[in-house]
Amino acid sequence: MTRRTIPNDANQDPRAVAFYCDVVDRLRAASVPFLVGGAWAFECYTGIPGHTKDLDLFLRQAHLDNALRTLTDAGYQTELTSPVWLAKVLMGEHLVDLIFNAGNEGAPVDDSWFEHAPQAKVLRRQLYLVPREEMIWQKAFLMERDRFDGADVLHLIRAARGRLDWKRLQERFGIHWRVLLAHLVLFDYVYPSDRAYIPDDLRRELLERAQAEVGRRTLEAREELRLCYGSFLSRYQYVTDVEHLGYTDARKA
Repeated sequence: MTRRTIPNDANQDPRAVAFYCDVVDRLRAASVPFLVGGAWAFECYTGIPGHTKDLDLFLRQAHLDNALRTLTDAGYQTELTSPVWLAKVLMGEHLVDLIFNAGNEGAPVDDSWFEHAPQAKVLRRQLYLVPREEMIWQKAFLMERDRFDGADVLHLIRAARGRLDWKRLQERFGIHWRVLLAHLVLFDYVYPSDRAYIPDDLRRELLERAQAEVGRRTLEAREELRLCYGSFLSRYQYVTDVEHLGYTDARKA
């Protein structure tokens, strides 16, 4: 992968950088495969510096126990913050997130993440990054009241300059293709001069799917079931819908 920039760890607290490096080195020594994500990978892809106080490492859930055991034995505080998607490694105020899924349970780290992962120099080491496609896929669903990663999605698409694996990305979204379409519509709005970065065939296919649904009352076989897909976008903002307004959480349907 050609990068325009290397994440500048000189602006980071030296104690934090030493901590991140030690965690990375111990995981490698323990043969725990991982990918660098978050602001560090985002800067590699886009050249846009991220403001972060932690390091995000993505790994398969099958390797989580080994990772936590390795880092606990090294004297670090570890915790399984969520059995669904997240564990943490702490040294004082410094933090490494070990991520194996998305908070909505819809983006598990699997073999394909590693098969398509490029290398980059991060923390003065050659490390593998979360692929751009998986980063877009995961960020596309982050629409919380206090966090919306839509701008990150658009910056990643723009920086790729048409070199994304659009077929694989579309497959990642699956039945949630409307979320992908929503971000593509926003991209066309934000970057009208860069619309060529999105294949016309993909845009046309998704728009035709949406047009075909106009007038349909529901796509569900059981029309009495009122589904809310909002929980895939936010863990908090659609609680009222499923607890008080009679909707069923689509994640559990």
